[in-house]
Amino acid sequence: MRFLVTNDDGIASVFMHELVHALKAAGHEPYVVAPKTEQSWIGAAKSRNRPVHATAADRGLGCPTWIVDGTPSDAVNIGVGHLLPRDLHLDGVLSGINIGLNASLGFIIASGTIGGAWEGALHGLPAVAFSQDLTSELYDELKAAGDIPKPDLHTILRVSAAHAAQLAPKLVAATLPHSFIVHNVNFPLPCHPQSEVRRTVPARVVVPGLFSPAADDGTHRLIFRLGDDYSPPEPLTDRTALAQGFISHTVLDYKKLGH
Repeated sequence: MRFLVTNDDGIASVFMHELVHALKAAGHEPYVVAPKTEQSWIGAAKSRNRPVHATAADRGLGCPTWIVDGTPSDAVNIGVGHLLPRDLHLDGVLSGINIGLNASLGFIIASGTIGGAWEGALHGLPAVAFSQDLTSELYDELKAAGDIPKPDLHTILRVSAAHAAQLAPKLVAATLPHSFIVHNVNFPLPCHPQSEVRRTVPARVVVPGLFSPAADDGTHRLIFRLGDDYSPPEPLTDRTALAQGFISHTVLDYKKLGH
């Protein structure tokens, strides 16, 4: 299959690179169109008030690659409309693998990873978002190391990427064009070759108080927290599935909004 691959962590993200390598190893044909810099928590935003540059680049991925100095949605929109060959049959859009989870209502709506996949759905294409759960300690350690994972985490990441390369064609093939569906897949920590997939719903998490009190200069700074879960015991939520060591698969069907 031919996939446009994007993310919200930027073109340099090893997490996306491992997804691309796994797709190629599984015999698929990725085309990478990714943001120049990290665009986390930007949702489905598009760059309305400034020009956006797209540049072909060789990042050693062994596939056509472009860097866009905008959002994940910009990257997918410009990629589909102007960068990929006109006669290319694109099977779907894949976004990720994100650094950290994108599970629960409190995170799904804000996710740039899911925003990139949603842009694919807006083009009538099947779309899948992939995210890797991390502890806060591992996340901080990763950022301190310039987003280069240590060997143990890198091994887990490769396992998750292999799962993604197996899941992506199945989910894409099962999704009709113009379905307005995003498949949201989250990998547990650790993820094992034998880790099982569970269908889930988004956890009902509220995330208040994300910003610090005003500093002396009047500014507020984001303080990450996972929020407070108010989900009922059933059905199985994405957060609970991850905590139990399962791969969480949530079908985000935007046609059901308002029902």
